[in-house]
Amino acid sequence: MSSQSISPENTKQPSGPSGRARMLISCPDRPGIVAAVSHFLYEHGANIVQSDQYSMDPEGGMFFIRFEFDLNDLDKELPVLVEDFARVADRFDMKWHTFRASRKKRLAVFVSKEDHCLLELLWQWKAGDLDADISMVISNHPDMRELVESFGIPYHHIPVTASTKAEAEREQLEVVADKADIIVLARYMQIISPKFIEQFPNRIINIHHSFLPAFVGGKPYAQAYTRGVKIIGATAHYVTEELDGGPIIEQDVQRVSHRDNVDDLKRIGRTIERVVLARAVKWHIEDRVIVHQNKTVVFN
Repeated sequence: MSSQSISPENTKQPSGPSGRARMLISCPDRPGIVAAVSHFLYEHGANIVQSDQYSMDPEGGMFFIRFEFDLNDLDKELPVLVEDFARVADRFDMKWHTFRASRKKRLAVFVSKEDHCLLELLWQWKAGDLDADISMVISNHPDMRELVESFGIPYHHIPVTASTKAEAEREQLEVVADKADIIVLARYMQIISPKFIEQFPNRIINIHHSFLPAFVGGKPYAQAYTRGVKIIGATAHYVTEELDGGPIIEQDVQRVSHRDNVDDLKRIGRTIERVVLARAVKWHIEDRVIVHQNKTVVFN
């Protein structure tokens, strides 16, 4: 059974080549997949400008491919291409998605009190390195309102307590409804409920230190310092109902030594976190990530 989608329309300013589209495919591996898709695109007047592929196992495994292609009169021709491609997809039992490269994805960034990951996203967005629209920032604290609004981005302060968590999430969902394609948890120190996750499957990206599961709970850097760790890092992943157990998009590490105190470890950790999260968000908005089971294939 094949499945597909076209990226949602929005009224944001187009970015990149206006006639460019992307196609992500996953299916059981067998001969002829690349040839069939390439020939189909050729027949429909598309010019392939980038192609990446990966096979888990040539005999009985899964096959993943990402095509980026140019197509004249994209708005008119892409729906035709999508309709016609169903026959190819059914033949190879494909799951597939098609995206317009010129349609910027809309980000809703959730944050608590730490600003380093948020700032990295704002800086890259302002510089044009993050090809998306940050439609809003939502926080359970008022601390960063002035910072965010200085970028011309709406800021929503929605307090969260143990007794008001369900109500707060309802308000958050109302705020992001029809205004966000992706939720980015930029050090948002609240657990997201299954009901919220259901609204954004594989579209909520979280960042955390990579000491887990060794150092759980509070003060992980102090715990790591006490144990004398020699490597610290960060993990960006999609959010699932399993806490910090969703498909990993990106990770990075840096060596440390006995000379680094707890504050040094925190400082180094913050740098890694902001870089790793920005990479993961960038790859997602560029349609470079395919989720298979609890893993990702990232064509970066």
